Order: sequence, then C-alpha cells, then structure tokens
Amino acid sequence: MSSSTPSAPEPSTPAESAIPEPEATAPASPTDAELTAALGSWLPEQRWFSAKGHTVTGVDVLTRETLATTVDLTLVHLLVEVHLEGADSQVFQVPVGVRAEVDEDLEPAVLLRTDGAGGQGGARSGCVVYDGLRDPSVIGLLSDLLATGGTGDVRFLAVPGADLPTGLSGRVLGAEQSNTSVVVGDRFLLKLFRRVAVGVNPDVELHQALGRAESAHVATLRGWIEADVRHDETTLGMMQDFVAGASEGWTAALEAVDAVLAAGDLGAGDFTGEARSLGGAVASVHRDLARVLGTSIAPAAETTAAISARVESALPVVEGLDAALPRVRALIEAAGETAVDTQRIHGDLHLGQVLRTPDLWVLIDFEGEPSRSVDERRTPDSPLRDVAGMVRSVDYAAMSRVVDLPDDAERVAAERLAREWVDRTVTAFLDGYAEEAGRDPRENLALLRAYELDKAVYEAVYEARNRPGWLSIPMHAIERLADG
Repeated sequence: MSSSTPSAPEPSTPAESAIPEPEATAPASPTDAELTAALGSWLPEQRWFSAKGHTVTGVDVLTRETLATTVDLTLVHLLVEVHLEGADSQVFQVPVGVRAEVDEDLEPAVLLRTDGAGGQGGARSGCVVYDGLRDPSVIGLLSDLLATGGTGDVRFLAVPGADLPTGLSGRVLGAEQSNTSVVVGDRFLLKLFRRVAVGVNPDVELHQALGRAESAHVATLRGWIEADVRHDETTLGMMQDFVAGASEGWTAALEAVDAVLAAGDLGAGDFTGEARSLGGAVASVHRDLARVLGTSIAPAAETTAAISARVESALPVVEGLDAALPRVRALIEAAGETAVDTQRIHGDLHLGQVLRTPDLWVLIDFEGEPSRSVDERRTPDSPLRDVAGMVRSVDYAAMSRVVDLPDDAERVAAERLAREWVDRTVTAFLDGYAEEAGRDPRENLALLRAYELDKAVYEAVYEARNRPGWLSIPMHAIERLADG
C-alpha cells in the first residue's frame, strides 16, 4: 500500500481561559529593539543553541505575542530569526517571563533588565526579562493554555479526550539539547522545540499515529502547540504523559558495561535480555507505524547514492577515511542492488531515545535527525536505518568506556571484552526484533551494514570536529564494516 500522512485530529473545543485576570498593573514589556540586542549575546550561551561556532550578526523578531498576564508576571512568546556569519539564518523559540523583580532562583535565567524609561540598564524599577521555561509559574501558564485552548496566533491544541487539568506547576528537566522539556505536575512532559523548523514536526505526527495504533511503547500524546511561521503550519511544542520511574537506555547500557569491565566477566553485566526486549519494542513500533501510515517500495540505489554523497563530503573532515574509501564504496554498491521496503520510522534511534520502565521499553523523541530538514525527516525510509542506529549506539556505549584508558595493555584487554559484550548484545537485539517483526533484519545484511556505515561516518565527522580523542570509535567501526 502507499505511504500516507495522517490528518491531525480535531483539537478539543477551547473553554474559557483559566488564566487569572490581573488585579494590578503588570510590568511593562521591553521593546523589540531591547529584546533583540539582549538576545544577540544571550542565545549563543544556551546549550540548545544549534549554531555554535558561528558569529551572530543580527536578531530579528518574527512574531511576538503576549500569551498571559497575571498580577506580577507577563508571559511573552517570541519567535526570532538569528542571522549568522557564513551560515543560513535559524529560527528559535524563546518564551520569556517579564517581572518587576525576580527571585534568586531565576537570576541565572535573566537576559535583560530595563530601567523605568525603557532604556537598558541595571536599575530594577523597570522590568526583568528572563527565560520563561525556568519559572514554574510560566510553565503552569503554558500548561493551562493547553488545557483551556487559549486564543491568539499561537495555538494550544489538546487531543480529544485529553481532559488536561489546570493549576499545575512545573519544573525543567536538567538535560537540554535541541529542546527544553519540563515536567508538569509530575504527570505530563511538555517539550518546547527551541530551534523551530518550519512545518509539522514528526514528533507530533508520529505520536498521533502511534496513539491511533494504541502502541504500548510510546508515551500518550495529550496536546501540542503550533503557529503559522512564514505562512506554514509549524509545530512549536507538545505535551505527553510523563514516564515516571524510567531509566534511560544509554545509562542502563553503561552500567552493564561498567559491571563487565570491573569484574572481567560478561556475566556481571549481561544485557542480552534487555536488548532482546528492546528489539521487540522497536519492531512493534515499526509495525504500528506501517499499519497506520502505510508502506512503499523504493530503489535501494536512491538510499545508497545519498550514503555515498555523505561519505564523500566527510573526506575533507575525517583524517584516514580515504584509506578505506575503495572498500567503503564496494560495501555501498553491494547494498544498492535491490528494492527497499520503506515507511515512516523514528529516524534518529539510539540508546538515549529509549526509556526502560519496570515493564517495557518506551521510545521517545520522534523528531528525526536534527540536521535534516522537516521534509527529509518526514520522508519514508527503511526500518533498517533505525536498527542500524541502535546497533551503533550499543557499540558506542561499550567503547566509550574503553577509549580513554591510559594503559595500552589494559585498554586492549578491556576492548576485547567490550567487543564480546557488544556482539552478544547486538545479536540479542536483532533476535528480539526478528521475533516480533517476523522478518530478520540480517536477511538484508548488505543494506543494514550500509546504514551502519552511514551512521559511523556521521559519528566520525562529529568526533573529528568536537572530540578527536574519540574518533577511533567510529573509525574502528568503519574498518570492520569495510572489511566485511
């Protein structure tokens, strides 16, 4: 059957706003000029700012909307376009709180102070502008808007039947990458996409589909935030159930590897049972996505041509890659000789994108590879890409515990043990996938290896640019794959 894109469910009918009306005059908001001047220096310091290494040459406010006003707080939603030297501009989402003063807890989040006359200065008689997602009150207002529907250009849409409560407070999660996630009332997870890609975000789209399939391996979607950006409907954030009491797959794998290396015994950190269960969870999600959104067939040559292009572009960055190039090209060529079953997939699957609950594995963050455009991330691909991503992640988890060992003899012995742990764990993962899917990923081993190579080259480019001491991890993988 042919691939299709789901239509969004009708959002719940907005109720009257539960946000309290102000009983006193809230602080005046800063001007656009004050905001853009402050953001030019503040944005590059944020962990989620994706243009690090590029000089910011200017900031423009694309949209600005006051979402809520209370006695002492104004919540302003900003979409800003950041102009960069030597790179395309990027759009970022910055919800800011505006108060007359802030407590000590919010001081690290402050990006601007204005004086009473609207000029920029150190006086506190004007207003203080800060990153709103650091403020439990701002998080509560955003949650209330999702519960009540809100009004305005920024649209807050709840899934029918979500029955979201109002009056909940929130807290930001510690680890920020390209997004900021906050826990609301210890029941829900609200994720705001900091860098905004114009269009419908696959994270919402695929969670909608998996919700219709009643998948047990994702957290239930409760609502999302959207706006028109450059005349296109664009996802800004989403709310889903918070998976309490879960551990991240990456952390669990590292703990297993550490136990193996400490004891010198594979049995001390056996991860094969978890890996088999994880393989089954991934296969189940793939099956549900195919059932709801459909499948298609594409020539493998289209995929391998894209892999070849990425390998060629990596040559100037990754020292030593050229030595393996003839064998790498042969590997890619062998993978391009058949047709490929394609469908919607996760697109950026690794151990950091799965959570282990006491009962099962849950897959999270279905945005796809952040460096790709929304259109590319929404394009059907082979499920083998997700499988290969997890295989590479298992290898990384083990080798990251070995690569920095200072003693050569100790490192060689540890690497031998870690390699055996990887082989056993990967085999169990693939076995679990095959059992659930009814098809073994190893039946198309040439294409699976090509996807692993694609991921390893991506990793090598990252390590060459950011962490040269770890470059040997993906380079060793490239050598193994090239040698067959």
